[in-house]
Order: sequence, then C-alpha cells, then structure tokens
Amino acid sequence: MKNPIAQGFSLERCVAICILFVGALAGAVIYFDAQSHLLRFFDWLEENGAWAPLLFILIDMLVVVFVLPGVMLTLGAGFMFGVLKGSLYVVIGTTLGATIAFMIARHFFGEKTSRFVLAHSKLNLVNDEFTRKGWKIVLLTRLVPFFPFKLSNYFFGLMQISLRHFILGVFFGIWPITINNVYIGSLAADLATLGSRSSSRSQAEWAMYGIGLIITIAAVVYITRLARRALDNYGL
Repeated sequence: MKNPIAQGFSLERCVAICILFVGALAGAVIYFDAQSHLLRFFDWLEENGAWAPLLFILIDMLVVVFVLPGVMLTLGAGFMFGVLKGSLYVVIGTTLGATIAFMIARHFFGEKTSRFVLAHSKLNLVNDEFTRKGWKIVLLTRLVPFFPFKLSNYFFGLMQISLRHFILGVFFGIWPITINNVYIGSLAADLATLGSRSSSRSQAEWAMYGIGLIITIAAVVYITRLARRALDNYGL
C-alpha cells in the first residue's frame, strides 16, 4: 500500500504544509502572547544554570518515549538556546527517547508481538530490507514529513535491525527538520521582542535571517524529495 504522501499530495506540498504548520504555531505563540508561558518554563530551566541543557534533553526524551507532541518544545529550544545549541539538544534528546522506545518494544513487547507483526507479508518484506539496509531505511523515514516518527520507534524495535543501526539512522536523519523548526523558533523569539529591541538588529541581519530561512526550507524540500524516492524503491 502506497504512502498517502505519494498518492494525494505532492511531496513538495507536504513539506510546505509541515513548515507552514510550524510557522503558524510560532506565529500563534507571538500573537496570543503564549511565549510568556514558554518563557516561564524556560526561565525555570535557566534558573538551573549549567543543568538547563541536561533538563531540556531529559524532558525532550520523555516526550518521545510517551509519544507526546514535541513541536512547541523544539520551537522553545530556538527561543532559549539559539539555532546551533538548540538543534543539538533536540537531536540528542530525541535520539535518546527513540532509543528507549526501541528498547522497550524489543525487550518488553515480546516475541509473540513481533511474530504477529511479521506475519503480514508486506511487513515481512520490510523486515528483510531492514536486515540488509536497516540504518538507511530508518534515516530515510526520518527525512520524510508526516511519517509517524514516535510510534515508528516502537515498530522498529520489533524489526530485525540492530540497535546501533537504528541509533545512527535516527541521529543523522532528524537533523534537517530539527534545524528548520529550531530556526523558526529562534526567529520567532526575535520577532516577539522586536518592539523592545528594534535597534538590536540591523536590516542586513534581518535580511540574513530571511535568506537563511529560505535556504533551510529549500534544503528540507530537496532532502525530503530524495528520501521519498529512495523509500519508493523499497516499496514503503
């Protein structure tokens, strides 16, 4: 059965919807003054000084394990830590959470669940692909928008893929969309304080912000297109 992305929507449209959704959330944060709630949370983190990054990583990890929405947390990373550090902390937390979910499925769901899943010919074929090219497939699924990332961590735990390959696929696969979302969060932080810091950034700096965002979005679209083509070759 083909992925709905490949049927009703063009890949570029899906990527655009995903990015617009994240941008709309960032806009809503500013418009409804919701950043005050986010800032209280991040103020609490900041009060913990050097422990703040570790606490953020642990919270992000739990969000992944319990399959909770994490977009606002990713945007918040841009608010508090900036693009580079924020992206790094999100990637570390998300990878740790995905690894824990993978291990839970592998060691606590039992062989009976695994056999039930693999009894379906389509899933058994996917399992064969994981045996040969596991980390590549995991990486590709992380590059495609709307792929059920958090649920799939448990699903992959039932497949014949090594833990090392799973971690590699997750870690490197989530960078593009993470950078995009954290970048939007960082930009929203500057826009939210535009009135009080109108002289802190020049027009050239704002232009660079805009150009950087366009480049980031273009890169996500291009990488996602390549990933979707590769997954089609695997019949996913």
